[in-house]
Amino acid sequence: MIPAAFDYLAPSTVEEALRALAEHGDEAKLMAGGQSLLPVLRMRLNAPELVIDLGRIDSLRGVRDDGDAVVVGAMTQHSVVGSDPLVAQHAALVSKAIEHLADAQVRHRGTFGGALAHADPAGDLGAPVLALGAELVVAGPGGTRTVPAQEFFVDLFETAIGDDEVLVEVRIPKHTGWGARYEKFVRVAHQWPIVAVAAAVRTEGGTIAEARIGLTNMGSTPLRAHAVEAALVGRPATEDGVREAAALAAEGANPPSDLNGDADYRRHLATVLTRRAVLAAAQG
Repeated sequence: MIPAAFDYLAPSTVEEALRALAEHGDEAKLMAGGQSLLPVLRMRLNAPELVIDLGRIDSLRGVRDDGDAVVVGAMTQHSVVGSDPLVAQHAALVSKAIEHLADAQVRHRGTFGGALAHADPAGDLGAPVLALGAELVVAGPGGTRTVPAQEFFVDLFETAIGDDEVLVEVRIPKHTGWGARYEKFVRVAHQWPIVAVAAAVRTEGGTIAEARIGLTNMGSTPLRAHAVEAALVGRPATEDGVREAAALAAEGANPPSDLNGDADYRRHLATVLTRRAVLAAAQG
């Protein structure tokens, strides 16, 4: 289908984008890489009067080292983040997840911040960002504010970004030396995950010292598997050592039921994928 008619603005600064949002309010829609927005416009599920394209704001691109954190600009393409050596060294879980994200064309056009702001619970980046305890920085009329990942995802396709705000960067605490794995279950290549598990694990002498586990498509937002994380501490990084803890993966989750599988099926998948992800992460 052809989208409804709209005006188009491509600002060169965040301030210009914020002014346009303030002027047009609910009638304006931000566009990052366009991989989620353009299909919505074509199907006329949304018909804004103005599309504000953030693609010309150079300050929103790039990856940088900021002491204890790796900072990713919101408009940095997935392919750039996935191949960045800083991310691979200090936030390997993000690199692993991007390997499984859609296909090469989407990774080339889609943006890190755009995917997070879209907040699809089946998206591949929410769980890794949540598991690593990232912070998301948004800019608005009153300046910038920082939102912890656990407060950023509010509900299905809903985040803590205000109608007059723009996501500008994501600060990911360094997890240097941690093993990482993203286990994703699909029936068709490049599909949205039916369930996926993001695992970052730090071991000491073959024993799990710390673990961070994120769940994809197990609720209306990405989830932390806190019960698994706590149960893993002090256990040997072996099949037997991990199995009992992984059985807690679905605790507190509210997975959907759809044509790909019902809620009980997803709960089972979560335990299986968590065991696989934790073992792979712990073993290097």
